[in-house]
Amino acid sequence: MKKYSSKRSIQILAHLLQQYGIADIVISPGSRNAPLAIHFSEIDGFNCYSIVDERSAAFVAMGMAKSEKKPAAITCTSGSAVVNYYPAVTEAFYQNIPLLVLTADRPTDFVDIFDGQTIRQKDVFHQHSYGDFQLLEDSKENAEDINFDIIKKAIELCFEKQGPVHINIPLEEPLYELVSELPTFPTVEKTIKHKEYEIPSNLIAEWHTSQRIMLLVGTRDYSPELENQLTQLVKNHSVVVLSEANSNLHHEKFFKHIDRYIFNFTEEDYKTYAPDLLITVGQNVVSKKVKQFLRSARPKQHWHLDEVWQPDTYFSLTEKIEVKPEVFFSKLLKFINLEPRPYYNLWDVLRDKKDAKHEQFLNTIDFSDFYFFNKASQAIPENYNIHFSNSSGIRYAQLFDFGKRKIYCNRGTSGIDGSTSTAMGFAIKNENPTLLITGDLSFFYDINGLWNQYIPPFVRIMIFNNGEGNIFKIIPGPRNANPNTLDEFIATKHRKNAESLAKHFGFSYIRVEDELTLDRVLENFFKPDAQPKILEVNTLGKNSADVLKSYFEFMK
Repeated sequence: MKKYSSKRSIQILAHLLQQYGIADIVISPGSRNAPLAIHFSEIDGFNCYSIVDERSAAFVAMGMAKSEKKPAAITCTSGSAVVNYYPAVTEAFYQNIPLLVLTADRPTDFVDIFDGQTIRQKDVFHQHSYGDFQLLEDSKENAEDINFDIIKKAIELCFEKQGPVHINIPLEEPLYELVSELPTFPTVEKTIKHKEYEIPSNLIAEWHTSQRIMLLVGTRDYSPELENQLTQLVKNHSVVVLSEANSNLHHEKFFKHIDRYIFNFTEEDYKTYAPDLLITVGQNVVSKKVKQFLRSARPKQHWHLDEVWQPDTYFSLTEKIEVKPEVFFSKLLKFINLEPRPYYNLWDVLRDKKDAKHEQFLNTIDFSDFYFFNKASQAIPENYNIHFSNSSGIRYAQLFDFGKRKIYCNRGTSGIDGSTSTAMGFAIKNENPTLLITGDLSFFYDINGLWNQYIPPFVRIMIFNNGEGNIFKIIPGPRNANPNTLDEFIATKHRKNAESLAKHFGFSYIRVEDELTLDRVLENFFKPDAQPKILEVNTLGKNSADVLKSYFEFMK
Protein backbone atom coordinates (compact mmCIF):
# COMPACT_ATOMS: atom_id res chain seq x y z
CA MET A 1 0.00 0.00 0.00
CA LYS A 2 1.29 3.43 -0.93
CA LYS A 3 1.86 6.00 1.81
CA TYR A 4 1.66 9.70 1.01
CA SER A 5 2.38 12.77 3.07
CA SER A 6 -0.65 14.30 4.74
CA LYS A 7 0.79 17.79 4.15
CA ARG A 8 -1.57 19.60 1.84
CA SER A 9 1.16 21.86 0.47
CA ILE A 10 3.21 18.81 -0.57
CA GLN A 11 0.21 17.15 -2.18
CA ILE A 12 -0.48 20.28 -4.22
CA LEU A 13 3.18 20.61 -5.17
CA ALA A 14 3.36 17.03 -6.45
CA HIS A 15 0.12 17.46 -8.39
CA LEU A 16 1.39 20.57 -10.16
CA LEU A 17 4.78 19.02 -10.95
CA GLN A 18 2.91 16.21 -12.66
CA GLN A 19 0.67 18.64 -14.54
CA TYR A 20 3.71 20.40 -16.03
CA GLY A 21 5.64 17.22 -16.79
CA ILE A 22 8.45 17.70 -14.27
CA ALA A 23 9.46 14.14 -13.46
CA ASP A 24 13.10 14.16 -12.33
CA ILE A 25 13.58 14.92 -8.63
CA VAL A 26 16.93 14.75 -6.85
CA ILE A 27 16.46 14.25 -3.12
CA SER A 28 19.06 14.79 -0.41
CA PRO A 29 18.36 13.10 2.94
CA GLY A 30 16.96 14.93 5.95
CA SER A 31 14.05 15.08 8.33
CA ARG A 32 12.44 18.42 7.51
CA ASN A 33 12.13 17.46 3.84
CA ALA A 34 11.04 13.88 4.68
CA PRO A 35 7.41 14.67 3.74
CA LEU A 36 8.60 15.60 0.23
CA ALA A 37 10.86 12.54 -0.06
CA ILE A 38 8.14 10.16 1.13
CA HIS A 39 5.46 11.71 -1.06
CA PHE A 40 7.47 12.06 -4.28
CA SER A 41 8.88 8.54 -4.09
CA GLU A 42 5.34 7.11 -3.98
CA ILE A 43 4.06 9.02 -7.02
CA ASP A 44 3.91 7.05 -10.27
CA GLY A 45 5.74 8.89 -13.02
CA PHE A 46 8.30 10.60 -10.78
CA ASN A 47 11.95 9.61 -11.20
CA CYS A 48 13.49 10.09 -7.75
CA TYR A 49 17.24 10.02 -7.14
CA SER A 50 18.96 10.01 -3.76
CA ILE A 51 22.16 12.11 -3.65
CA VAL A 52 23.57 12.77 -0.17
CA ASP A 53 25.75 15.83 -0.75
CA GLU A 54 23.51 18.82 -1.55
CA ARG A 55 26.20 20.63 -3.55
CA SER A 56 26.71 17.59 -5.77
CA ALA A 57 22.97 16.85 -5.88
CA ALA A 58 22.16 20.27 -7.33
CA PHE A 59 24.78 19.88 -10.07
CA VAL A 60 23.52 16.36 -10.83
CA ALA A 61 20.00 17.76 -11.30
CA MET A 62 21.41 20.55 -13.46
CA GLY A 63 23.04 17.93 -15.69
CA MET A 64 19.71 16.10 -15.91
CA ALA A 65 17.89 19.29 -16.90
CA LYS A 66 20.54 20.01 -19.52
CA SER A 67 20.20 16.53 -20.97
CA GLU A 68 16.39 16.47 -20.93
CA LYS A 69 15.98 20.16 -21.86
CA LYS A 70 13.28 20.62 -19.25
CA PRO A 71 13.21 21.46 -15.53
CA ALA A 72 14.54 19.10 -12.89
CA ALA A 73 13.67 19.54 -9.20
CA ILE A 74 15.91 19.33 -6.14
CA THR A 75 14.82 19.08 -2.53
CA CYS A 76 16.74 19.19 0.74
CA THR A 77 16.28 19.68 4.46
CA SER A 78 16.53 23.05 6.20
CA GLY A 79 19.54 25.04 7.38
CA SER A 80 23.02 24.84 5.88
CA ALA A 81 21.85 22.13 3.46
CA VAL A 82 20.04 24.86 1.55
CA VAL A 83 23.05 27.08 0.91
CA ASN A 84 25.05 24.09 -0.33
CA TYR A 85 22.82 24.40 -3.40
CA TYR A 86 24.16 27.87 -4.15
CA PRO A 87 27.08 27.00 -6.51
CA ALA A 88 24.76 25.07 -8.83
CA VAL A 89 22.04 27.72 -8.58
CA THR A 90 24.45 30.40 -9.77
CA GLU A 91 25.69 28.18 -12.59
CA ALA A 92 22.13 27.38 -13.70
CA PHE A 93 21.26 31.09 -13.48
CA TYR A 94 24.01 32.16 -15.88
CA GLN A 95 23.58 29.16 -18.18
CA ASN A 96 19.78 29.37 -18.19
CA ILE A 97 19.22 25.80 -17.09
CA PRO A 98 15.75 25.24 -15.57
CA LEU A 99 16.14 24.12 -11.96
CA LEU A 100 13.25 24.05 -9.49
CA VAL A 101 14.72 24.44 -6.00
CA LEU A 102 12.43 23.05 -3.27
CA THR A 103 13.81 23.74 0.19
CA ALA A 104 12.10 22.47 3.33
CA ASP A 105 12.10 24.92 6.24
CA ARG A 106 11.12 25.27 9.88
CA PRO A 107 7.90 27.19 10.52
CA THR A 108 8.33 30.94 9.98
CA ASP A 109 8.11 31.66 13.72
CA PHE A 110 11.23 29.57 14.35
CA VAL A 111 13.65 31.77 12.38
CA ASP A 112 16.35 33.53 14.46
CA ILE A 113 15.39 31.95 17.79
CA PHE A 114 18.36 29.50 17.67
CA ASP A 115 16.24 26.51 16.76
CA GLY A 116 18.25 23.69 15.16
CA GLN A 117 18.97 23.82 11.41
CA THR A 118 17.14 27.11 11.04
CA ILE A 119 18.53 29.98 8.97
CA ARG A 120 17.01 32.80 6.92
CA GLN A 121 15.94 30.69 3.94
CA LYS A 122 13.34 33.03 2.48
CA ASP A 123 14.81 34.73 -0.62
CA VAL A 124 18.22 33.16 0.08
CA PHE A 125 18.91 32.78 -3.67
CA HIS A 126 17.31 36.06 -4.76
CA GLN A 127 20.51 37.42 -6.37
CA HIS A 128 20.76 34.40 -8.68
CA SER A 129 17.27 33.10 -9.26
CA TYR A 130 14.43 34.12 -11.55
CA GLY A 131 11.85 33.86 -8.81
CA ASP A 132 11.70 33.42 -5.03
CA PHE A 133 8.54 32.09 -3.43
CA GLN A 134 7.51 30.94 0.02
CA LEU A 135 4.53 28.74 0.77
CA LEU A 136 2.22 29.12 3.72
CA GLU A 137 2.08 26.51 6.46
CA ASP A 138 -0.99 24.30 6.08
CA SER A 139 -2.50 25.76 9.26
CA LYS A 140 -2.63 29.31 7.85
CA GLU A 141 -5.87 30.75 6.51
CA ASN A 142 -6.54 30.06 2.80
CA ALA A 143 -3.22 28.24 2.58
CA GLU A 144 -4.45 25.69 0.03
CA ASP A 145 -5.64 28.22 -2.56
CA ILE A 146 -2.72 30.56 -2.02
CA ASN A 147 -0.12 27.78 -2.25
CA PHE A 148 -1.72 26.42 -5.41
CA ASP A 149 -1.33 29.82 -7.11
CA ILE A 150 2.23 30.31 -5.80
CA ILE A 151 3.44 26.92 -7.03
CA LYS A 152 1.79 27.36 -10.43
CA LYS A 153 3.44 30.76 -10.88
CA ALA A 154 6.84 29.44 -9.81
CA ILE A 155 6.77 26.46 -12.17
CA GLU A 156 5.68 28.56 -15.15
CA LEU A 157 8.44 31.08 -14.40
CA CYS A 158 10.99 28.24 -14.41
CA PHE A 159 9.81 27.25 -17.90
CA GLU A 160 9.65 30.83 -19.22
CA LYS A 161 13.07 31.93 -17.98
CA GLN A 162 14.74 28.54 -18.36
CA GLY A 163 16.60 29.09 -15.12
CA PRO A 164 16.49 28.43 -11.37
CA VAL A 165 13.36 29.24 -9.36
CA HIS A 166 13.19 28.78 -5.59
CA ILE A 167 10.19 27.63 -3.53
CA ASN A 168 10.79 27.67 0.23
CA ILE A 169 8.42 25.37 2.12
CA PRO A 170 7.91 25.91 5.88
CA LEU A 171 6.63 22.69 7.43
CA GLU A 172 5.09 22.25 10.85
CA GLU A 173 5.37 19.05 12.85
CA PRO A 174 4.30 16.26 12.74
CA LEU A 175 6.34 15.52 9.63
CA TYR A 176 5.62 11.80 9.32
CA GLU A 177 1.83 11.77 9.34
CA LEU A 178 0.82 9.73 6.27
CA VAL A 179 -2.32 8.91 4.29
CA SER A 180 -3.11 6.12 1.84
CA GLU A 181 -5.36 8.14 -0.47
CA LEU A 182 -4.98 11.54 -2.15
CA PRO A 183 -7.61 14.19 -2.81
CA THR A 184 -8.49 15.13 -6.36
CA PHE A 185 -7.03 18.44 -7.54
CA PRO A 186 -8.18 20.40 -10.59
CA THR A 187 -6.45 20.22 -13.96
CA VAL A 188 -4.25 23.25 -14.49
CA GLU A 189 -4.82 25.78 -17.23
CA LYS A 190 -1.26 26.54 -18.35
CA THR A 191 -0.43 30.17 -19.03
CA ILE A 192 3.26 30.00 -20.00
CA LYS A 193 4.09 33.07 -22.08
CA HIS A 194 5.59 32.85 -25.58
CA LYS A 195 7.17 35.89 -27.23
CA GLU A 196 6.32 37.04 -30.74
CA TYR A 197 9.01 38.77 -32.80
CA GLU A 198 9.16 40.81 -35.99
CA ILE A 199 12.50 42.08 -37.22
CA PRO A 200 12.81 45.90 -37.32
CA SER A 201 13.54 47.44 -40.73
CA ASN A 202 16.56 49.36 -39.43
CA LEU A 203 18.38 46.06 -38.75
CA ILE A 204 17.86 44.99 -42.37
CA ALA A 205 19.32 48.30 -43.50
CA GLU A 206 22.31 47.98 -41.17
CA TRP A 207 23.00 44.50 -42.50
CA HIS A 208 23.06 45.69 -46.11
CA THR A 209 25.32 48.67 -45.40
CA SER A 210 27.84 46.64 -43.37
CA GLN A 211 30.89 45.35 -45.23
CA ARG A 212 32.46 43.36 -42.40
CA ILE A 213 29.91 41.17 -40.65
CA MET A 214 31.04 38.82 -37.89
CA LEU A 215 28.95 36.33 -35.94
CA LEU A 216 30.50 35.16 -32.69
CA VAL A 217 28.81 32.12 -31.14
CA GLY A 218 29.49 31.35 -27.49
CA THR A 219 28.40 28.49 -25.26
CA ARG A 220 25.16 26.85 -26.38
CA ASP A 221 23.57 23.47 -27.00
CA TYR A 222 23.56 21.95 -30.45
CA SER A 223 20.76 23.29 -32.65
CA PRO A 224 20.39 21.81 -36.15
CA GLU A 225 18.10 24.72 -37.08
CA LEU A 226 20.67 27.35 -36.10
CA GLU A 227 23.47 25.44 -37.79
CA ASN A 228 21.47 25.31 -41.02
CA GLN A 229 20.71 29.05 -40.82
CA LEU A 230 24.34 30.01 -40.25
CA THR A 231 25.39 27.67 -43.04
CA GLN A 232 23.20 29.67 -45.41
CA LEU A 233 24.91 32.86 -44.25
CA VAL A 234 28.42 31.57 -44.97
CA LYS A 235 27.88 29.60 -48.17
CA ASN A 236 28.53 32.68 -50.36
CA HIS A 237 31.18 34.05 -47.98
CA SER A 238 28.80 36.77 -46.78
CA VAL A 239 29.86 36.67 -43.12
CA VAL A 240 32.57 35.38 -40.80
CA VAL A 241 31.29 32.94 -38.14
CA LEU A 242 33.61 32.47 -35.16
CA SER A 243 32.70 29.58 -32.89
CA GLU A 244 34.20 27.50 -30.09
CA ALA A 245 34.15 23.81 -29.25
CA ASN A 246 31.24 24.39 -26.86
CA SER A 247 29.30 26.38 -29.49
CA ASN A 248 28.35 23.01 -31.00
CA LEU A 249 28.47 24.16 -34.62
CA HIS A 250 29.95 21.95 -37.32
CA HIS A 251 30.61 23.40 -40.76
CA GLU A 252 33.88 23.70 -42.64
CA LYS A 253 33.33 27.40 -43.29
CA PHE A 254 32.93 28.27 -39.61
CA PHE A 255 36.10 29.42 -37.85
CA LYS A 256 36.13 26.95 -34.95
CA HIS A 257 39.49 27.54 -33.26
CA ILE A 258 39.52 31.21 -32.30
CA ASP A 259 42.69 31.18 -30.20
CA ARG A 260 44.60 29.39 -32.95
CA TYR A 261 43.95 32.39 -35.18
CA ILE A 262 44.01 35.46 -32.94
CA PHE A 263 46.14 34.61 -29.89
CA ASN A 264 49.11 36.62 -31.18
CA PHE A 265 47.15 39.51 -32.67
CA THR A 266 48.83 42.92 -32.45
CA GLU A 267 47.03 46.25 -32.15
CA GLU A 268 47.42 46.57 -35.92
CA ASP A 269 45.83 43.14 -36.41
CA TYR A 270 42.89 44.25 -34.26
CA LYS A 271 42.21 46.98 -36.83
CA THR A 272 42.82 44.75 -39.84
CA TYR A 273 40.42 42.00 -38.81
CA ALA A 274 37.79 44.07 -36.96
CA PRO A 275 34.10 43.82 -37.94
CA ASP A 276 31.82 46.81 -38.42
CA LEU A 277 28.77 44.70 -37.50
CA LEU A 278 29.16 42.16 -34.69
CA ILE A 279 26.33 39.71 -33.95
CA THR A 280 26.79 37.62 -30.82
CA VAL A 281 24.83 34.44 -30.13
CA GLY A 282 24.82 32.21 -27.08
CA GLN A 283 26.50 32.84 -23.78
CA ASN A 284 29.98 32.93 -22.29
CA VAL A 285 32.94 32.58 -24.65
CA VAL A 286 36.07 30.83 -23.40
CA SER A 287 38.64 32.87 -25.30
CA LYS A 288 39.92 35.89 -23.40
CA LYS A 289 41.76 36.93 -26.55
CA VAL A 290 38.56 37.36 -28.54
CA LYS A 291 37.24 39.61 -25.77
CA GLN A 292 40.41 41.71 -25.93
CA PHE A 293 40.19 41.82 -29.72
CA LEU A 294 36.56 42.94 -29.91
CA ARG A 295 36.82 45.39 -27.02
CA SER A 296 39.70 47.02 -28.85
CA ALA A 297 37.97 46.82 -32.24
CA ARG A 298 34.81 48.60 -31.01
CA PRO A 299 32.49 47.63 -33.91
CA LYS A 300 30.03 50.31 -35.00
CA GLN A 301 27.10 47.97 -34.46
CA HIS A 302 26.76 45.08 -32.01
CA TRP A 303 23.58 43.01 -31.83
CA HIS A 304 23.18 40.38 -29.14
CA LEU A 305 20.59 37.61 -29.54
CA ASP A 306 19.23 35.94 -26.41
CA GLU A 307 15.83 35.60 -24.77
CA VAL A 308 17.14 36.51 -21.31
CA TRP A 309 20.68 37.88 -21.24
CA GLN A 310 21.83 41.06 -22.99
CA PRO A 311 25.38 41.63 -21.68
CA ASP A 312 27.56 44.40 -23.09
CA THR A 313 30.59 42.11 -23.08
CA TYR A 314 32.47 44.03 -25.78
CA PHE A 315 31.49 47.56 -24.67
CA SER A 316 29.75 48.30 -27.96
CA LEU A 317 26.22 46.87 -27.63
CA THR A 318 23.69 48.72 -29.81
CA GLU A 319 20.80 46.25 -30.12
CA LYS A 320 19.33 43.99 -27.42
CA ILE A 321 17.40 41.39 -29.40
CA GLU A 322 15.38 39.40 -26.86
CA VAL A 323 14.48 36.38 -28.94
CA LYS A 324 15.81 32.91 -29.71
CA PRO A 325 18.54 33.12 -32.37
CA GLU A 326 16.67 30.56 -34.50
CA VAL A 327 13.63 32.85 -34.60
CA PHE A 328 15.73 35.91 -35.43
CA PHE A 329 17.64 34.30 -38.29
CA SER A 330 14.49 32.75 -39.74
CA LYS A 331 13.16 36.32 -40.09
CA LEU A 332 16.45 37.86 -41.22
CA LEU A 333 17.05 35.36 -44.02
CA LYS A 334 13.80 36.40 -45.68
CA PHE A 335 14.98 39.98 -46.22
CA ILE A 336 18.75 40.05 -46.77
CA ASN A 337 20.98 39.58 -49.79
CA LEU A 338 23.73 37.03 -49.30
CA GLU A 339 26.49 38.71 -51.29
CA PRO A 340 30.17 37.68 -51.11
CA ARG A 341 32.28 39.99 -48.96
CA PRO A 342 36.10 40.24 -49.07
CA TYR A 343 36.04 40.16 -45.25
CA TYR A 344 35.51 36.39 -45.31
CA ASN A 345 38.51 35.85 -47.58
CA LEU A 346 40.69 37.92 -45.25
CA TRP A 347 39.91 35.54 -42.39
CA ASP A 348 40.12 32.46 -44.61
CA VAL A 349 43.72 33.22 -45.58
CA LEU A 350 44.59 33.64 -41.90
CA ARG A 351 42.95 30.31 -41.06
CA ASP A 352 44.82 28.38 -43.76
CA LYS A 353 48.13 29.75 -42.50
CA LYS A 354 47.44 29.00 -38.82
CA ASP A 355 45.92 25.55 -39.41
CA ALA A 356 49.03 24.53 -41.35
CA LYS A 357 51.27 25.67 -38.49
CA HIS A 358 49.08 23.79 -36.01
CA GLU A 359 49.64 20.56 -37.93
CA GLN A 360 53.39 21.20 -38.05
CA PHE A 361 53.52 21.69 -34.29
CA LEU A 362 51.74 18.39 -33.64
CA ASN A 363 54.73 16.58 -35.15
CA THR A 364 57.10 18.09 -32.56
CA ILE A 365 55.42 17.44 -29.21
CA ASP A 366 56.32 14.94 -26.53
CA PHE A 367 54.08 13.45 -23.84
CA SER A 368 52.22 16.29 -22.09
CA ASP A 369 48.71 17.64 -21.58
CA PHE A 370 48.81 18.99 -25.15
CA TYR A 371 49.78 15.55 -26.46
CA PHE A 372 46.94 13.95 -24.49
CA PHE A 373 44.29 16.31 -25.87
CA ASN A 374 45.46 15.75 -29.43
CA LYS A 375 45.25 11.96 -29.04
CA ALA A 376 41.94 12.07 -27.15
CA SER A 377 40.28 14.22 -29.82
CA GLN A 378 41.04 11.50 -32.40
CA ALA A 379 40.03 8.50 -30.28
CA ILE A 380 36.59 9.42 -28.90
CA PRO A 381 33.71 7.56 -30.61
CA GLU A 382 31.28 9.80 -32.49
CA ASN A 383 28.25 8.96 -30.35
CA TYR A 384 29.79 10.30 -27.11
CA ASN A 385 28.67 13.47 -25.35
CA ILE A 386 31.80 15.21 -24.05
CA HIS A 387 31.84 17.25 -20.84
CA PHE A 388 34.94 19.32 -20.09
CA SER A 389 35.94 20.66 -16.71
CA ASN A 390 36.86 24.30 -16.42
CA SER A 391 40.23 26.04 -16.38
CA SER A 392 42.85 24.40 -18.61
CA GLY A 393 40.54 21.55 -19.74
CA ILE A 394 38.10 23.66 -21.75
CA ARG A 395 40.94 25.89 -22.98
CA TYR A 396 42.84 22.95 -24.47
CA ALA A 397 39.61 21.76 -26.05
CA GLN A 398 39.43 24.93 -28.16
CA LEU A 399 42.62 24.02 -30.01
CA PHE A 400 41.47 20.62 -31.31
CA ASP A 401 38.73 19.24 -33.53
CA PHE A 402 36.16 16.98 -31.87
CA GLY A 403 34.07 16.52 -34.99
CA LYS A 404 30.31 16.52 -34.51
CA ARG A 405 30.39 15.30 -30.92
CA LYS A 406 28.28 17.40 -28.58
CA ILE A 407 30.40 19.46 -26.18
CA TYR A 408 29.39 20.73 -22.74
CA CYS A 409 31.08 22.75 -20.01
CA ASN A 410 29.87 24.77 -17.03
CA ARG A 411 30.71 28.19 -18.46
CA GLY A 412 27.98 30.07 -16.59
CA THR A 413 30.29 31.02 -13.74
CA SER A 414 33.27 29.03 -15.09
CA GLY A 415 34.11 27.45 -11.73
CA ILE A 416 35.73 24.03 -11.30
CA ASP A 417 33.12 22.90 -8.77
CA GLY A 418 30.43 20.56 -10.01
CA SER A 419 31.97 19.47 -13.33
CA THR A 420 31.87 15.78 -12.40
CA SER A 421 28.41 15.94 -10.82
CA THR A 422 26.97 17.76 -13.85
CA ALA A 423 28.41 15.19 -16.24
CA MET A 424 27.07 12.31 -14.15
CA GLY A 425 23.58 13.84 -14.02
CA PHE A 426 23.67 14.32 -17.77
CA ALA A 427 24.80 10.72 -18.29
CA ILE A 428 21.98 9.32 -16.15
CA LYS A 429 19.34 10.86 -18.44
CA ASN A 430 20.98 10.51 -21.87
CA GLU A 431 20.74 7.52 -24.18
CA ASN A 432 24.20 8.19 -25.63
CA PRO A 433 27.34 7.58 -23.55
CA THR A 434 29.05 10.43 -21.74
CA LEU A 435 32.76 11.23 -21.42
CA LEU A 436 34.10 13.66 -18.83
CA ILE A 437 37.55 15.13 -19.56
CA THR A 438 38.76 16.78 -16.39
CA GLY A 439 41.84 18.19 -14.73
CA ASP A 440 43.01 16.75 -11.45
CA LEU A 441 41.95 19.61 -9.16
CA SER A 442 38.48 19.78 -10.66
CA PHE A 443 38.10 16.02 -10.29
CA PHE A 444 39.28 15.81 -6.68
CA TYR A 445 37.25 18.90 -5.76
CA ASP A 446 34.02 17.19 -6.83
CA ILE A 447 34.67 13.65 -5.60
CA ASN A 448 31.08 13.33 -4.36
CA GLY A 449 29.95 13.47 -7.97
CA LEU A 450 30.83 9.76 -7.99
CA TRP A 451 28.85 9.07 -4.79
CA ASN A 452 25.93 8.22 -6.98
CA GLN A 453 24.34 4.80 -7.47
CA TYR A 454 22.78 5.71 -10.82
CA ILE A 455 25.93 6.16 -12.96
CA PRO A 456 25.56 4.01 -16.10
CA PRO A 457 28.36 1.59 -17.09
CA PHE A 458 29.03 3.41 -20.37
CA VAL A 459 30.30 6.53 -18.54
CA ARG A 460 33.98 7.30 -19.14
CA ILE A 461 36.21 9.77 -17.28
CA MET A 462 39.62 10.95 -18.48
CA ILE A 463 41.71 12.78 -15.88
CA PHE A 464 44.81 14.64 -17.04
CA ASN A 465 46.76 14.81 -13.80
CA ASN A 466 49.64 17.29 -13.90
CA GLY A 467 49.89 17.44 -10.12
CA GLU A 468 48.63 21.00 -9.73
CA GLY A 469 46.29 23.68 -10.99
CA ASN A 470 48.37 24.02 -14.16
CA ILE A 471 46.21 26.89 -15.41
CA PHE A 472 48.18 29.13 -13.05
CA LYS A 473 51.36 28.25 -14.92
CA ILE A 474 49.62 29.10 -18.22
CA ILE A 475 47.85 32.41 -17.64
CA PRO A 476 49.96 35.58 -17.26
CA GLY A 477 50.54 36.89 -13.74
CA PRO A 478 50.84 34.04 -11.23
CA ARG A 479 54.48 33.32 -12.07
CA ASN A 480 55.37 36.74 -10.68
CA ALA A 481 54.82 35.25 -7.22
CA ASN A 482 57.62 33.50 -5.36
CA PRO A 483 57.85 29.85 -6.54
CA ASN A 484 57.02 28.42 -3.12
CA THR A 485 53.96 30.64 -2.80
CA LEU A 486 52.82 29.78 -6.33
CA ASP A 487 53.22 26.04 -5.79
CA GLU A 488 51.60 25.80 -2.36
CA PHE A 489 48.85 28.41 -2.35
CA ILE A 490 47.93 29.07 -5.99
CA ALA A 491 48.81 26.07 -8.17
CA THR A 492 48.47 23.82 -5.06
CA LYS A 493 50.92 21.08 -6.03
CA HIS A 494 49.99 17.56 -4.91
CA ARG A 495 50.83 13.88 -5.44
CA LYS A 496 47.34 12.40 -5.38
CA ASN A 497 45.93 9.95 -7.89
CA ALA A 498 42.45 8.54 -8.45
CA GLU A 499 43.15 4.81 -8.17
CA SER A 500 41.67 4.25 -4.70
CA LEU A 501 38.73 6.53 -5.43
CA ALA A 502 37.92 4.60 -8.59
CA LYS A 503 37.87 1.31 -6.69
CA HIS A 504 35.81 2.83 -3.87
CA PHE A 505 33.11 4.10 -6.25
CA GLY A 506 33.02 1.02 -8.50
CA PHE A 507 34.94 2.30 -11.54
CA SER A 508 37.51 0.39 -13.57
CA TYR A 509 40.81 2.25 -13.45
CA ILE A 510 43.77 2.63 -15.78
CA ARG A 511 46.78 4.93 -15.33
CA VAL A 512 49.20 5.86 -18.11
CA GLU A 513 52.45 7.81 -17.86
CA ASP A 514 53.87 7.76 -21.40
CA GLU A 515 52.74 8.15 -24.99
CA LEU A 516 53.11 4.51 -26.00
CA THR A 517 50.87 3.30 -23.19
CA LEU A 518 48.33 6.04 -23.91
CA ASP A 519 48.10 5.09 -27.57
CA ARG A 520 47.62 1.43 -26.67
CA VAL A 521 45.06 2.04 -23.91
CA LEU A 522 42.88 4.39 -25.97
CA GLU A 523 42.07 1.55 -28.37
CA ASN A 524 40.15 -0.33 -25.65
CA PHE A 525 39.05 2.40 -23.27
CA PHE A 526 35.71 3.03 -24.96
CA LYS A 527 34.75 -0.61 -25.46
CA PRO A 528 31.68 -1.79 -23.48
CA ASP A 529 32.27 -2.91 -19.91
CA ALA A 530 30.21 -3.86 -16.87
CA GLN A 531 31.61 -0.85 -14.99
CA PRO A 532 32.19 2.79 -15.83
CA LYS A 533 35.89 3.55 -16.41
CA ILE A 534 38.47 6.12 -15.34
CA LEU A 535 41.61 6.73 -17.38
CA GLU A 536 44.16 8.83 -15.48
CA VAL A 537 46.87 10.36 -17.66
CA ASN A 538 49.77 11.29 -15.40
CA THR A 539 51.71 14.20 -16.92
CA LEU A 540 53.38 15.22 -13.67
CA GLY A 541 56.74 16.84 -14.34
CA LYS A 542 56.18 17.12 -18.11
CA ASN A 543 56.13 20.95 -18.20
CA SER A 544 52.75 21.02 -19.92
CA ALA A 545 52.42 24.79 -19.41
CA ASP A 546 55.69 25.35 -21.27
CA VAL A 547 54.50 23.12 -24.13
CA LEU A 548 51.35 25.21 -24.49
CA LYS A 549 53.33 28.44 -24.41
CA SER A 550 55.71 27.12 -27.05
CA TYR A 551 52.65 26.27 -29.17
CA PHE A 552 51.45 29.87 -29.21
CA GLU A 553 55.00 31.09 -29.87
CA PHE A 554 55.18 28.70 -32.82
CA MET A 555 51.83 29.95 -34.14
CA LYS A 556 53.09 33.52 -34.65
